[in-house]
Amino acid sequence: MQSDFFQQTAKVFTVGELTRAIRGTLETNFGAIWVQGEISNYKLHPSGHQYFTLKDQRAQIACVIFRNTLPPFRPPLTDGAQVQVFGSLTLFEARGQYQLNVQLLQARGAGLLQAKFEALKRKLEAEGLFDSARKRPLPKFPKRIGIVTSPSGAAIRDMLNVLQRRAPALQILIHPVRVQGSGAAAEIAVAIRELAQLTVAQLFKLQGMGSQVENLRYDGSAPALDLLVVTRGGGSIEDLWEFNEEIVARAMIDSSIPVVSAVGHEVDFTIADFVADLRAPTPSAAAELIVPEAAEVGRRLGELAACLDRSLRNFITQNQTRLRFLSEKTLGRELLNRARNAQQQIDLARDTLTRHVRRAAQEAAQVLLSRARGLQSHNPQRELVARRDRALALERRFRALPERLLQQKRHRFEPVEAMLRVLGPEATLGRGYSITTTEAGEVIYSAQAIAAGARVRTRVADGTFQSKVVEK
Repeated sequence: MQSDFFQQTAKVFTVGELTRAIRGTLETNFGAIWVQGEISNYKLHPSGHQYFTLKDQRAQIACVIFRNTLPPFRPPLTDGAQVQVFGSLTLFEARGQYQLNVQLLQARGAGLLQAKFEALKRKLEAEGLFDSARKRPLPKFPKRIGIVTSPSGAAIRDMLNVLQRRAPALQILIHPVRVQGSGAAAEIAVAIRELAQLTVAQLFKLQGMGSQVENLRYDGSAPALDLLVVTRGGGSIEDLWEFNEEIVARAMIDSSIPVVSAVGHEVDFTIADFVADLRAPTPSAAAELIVPEAAEVGRRLGELAACLDRSLRNFITQNQTRLRFLSEKTLGRELLNRARNAQQQIDLARDTLTRHVRRAAQEAAQVLLSRARGLQSHNPQRELVARRDRALALERRFRALPERLLQQKRHRFEPVEAMLRVLGPEATLGRGYSITTTEAGEVIYSAQAIAAGARVRTRVADGTFQSKVVEK
């Protein structure tokens, strides 16, 4: 017993006691119930017990069928199947996990994921995308391959081990992606498109060798990879579902280079397997299918080299035999004929060269004559005279321009000047008006603006005079 925060006595449970109490509550309140959902992560244990997860769109619950509880299912249980189960709800104390001990099980359909799989399969098959006629053959001796997979999965390790053993000189470009979870299908599709569209020039730039593309005389726009491999390890239908998405299938179909699908185990089939140019049962099998065994290639090359050596030796022996049958007289006559033919060919070549040189000289003379005539028609002296006349005309125009501008401006201001003579201050003063300002020169518009005793200046038509304000 222990006192809690409020100084009240409370019992302290052990983990086992609390778990056992929760188990008793579950078994008492729920008892045996019916539950329906989709099977996932099904596993038949060597002990004979069967474990799986029953789930729907919102939640999941662990289920177990103990050995000899139910007769064997025909067909066996598989992931994705929709079922209805009857059993008792309990709690597995060792893990603190509640589960359903299944006593009855009946099928409820093929499952939503399986139905989506079949629908997409029928759609793509109707478009002819599964036809063997559109499947492309794989290159027999690929130099560079691309792999789309998770960099931390077992599939890539298995493939690399086999590839390095069978083809040590093979260049491998890995595009890391997620192979499970939301958004993984889009990543896989983007990776397939990027690797398929990768060119030799882009690959050399990635490797820091961009300047060597021209030196090595590569076609920079050619595909950098010989084939693609899309792979991951095995799992349930949910784990492999990203490879059943249409976006991945379309990316594999649009690839300009062959694509190999190596998804899951041998019993696993995905949409990617059907649209790929080659389906490998496992990642390791894909590595064995796409590259030949280095030792086997070496053995075959040895056989071909030996065959070529034998053929060359036979060819030399046969020609040596033919030469022995030729007499010295026959050989000398043949050499003489060849020498005379060569002399005739030299004479013919000399004549041809002479004709070409004469023709070229004549053409060059004609070109020079034409250029001379063109220069005479464009005599610089004549051009200088014309340019001098233009310069003199422009000079005369520039000299006359200021006087004309002054006349134009004077004509523009004459009306304004006439208006000023009539409406200006001078004309107003001439009619008997005056302008009164302060000593500082500010115009007085109102009597309120000036005080008694202040001095003011008054301007009339013929002059100004000062005065003093006596009173307002």
